[in-house]
Amino acid sequence: MKLFTGLIFCSLVLGVNSQWYSFFGEAAQGAWDMWRAYSDMREANYKDADKYFHARGNYNATQRGPGGAWAAKVISDLRENSQRVTDFFRHGSSGHGAEDSKADQEANEWGRSGKDPNHFRPAGLPDKY
Repeated sequence: MKLFTGLIFCSLVLGVNSQWYSFFGEAAQGAWDMWRAYSDMREANYKDADKYFHARGNYNATQRGPGGAWAAKVISDLRENSQRVTDFFRHGSSGHGAEDSKADQEANEWGRSGKDPNHFRPAGLPDKY
């Protein structure tokens, strides 16, 4: 009986641990997806393409699972908050006003909801992206 109870306890502990490992793995992969989207955005340097890259990064990260969705939300929120701090110290001269921030957040949420990020893709953006 002790052996049986011990086996059940160990299997429960290992099962919970494996879920945490997969969550952290998904989060790391999601963070990489976000990094790749932002790197592509900077490389493309294409007018009005930032919303597409925000949506794409969030979409790809969320496809990884709950860990990826968590990473996408954390990274998007950190980026948005750092932008607000920069705007505060530069007195809004960074070119990222409240309207642009709201549009960025809508694109982030669009991607995290699983909707197609190509909705935000500007005409003429090279197929590489």
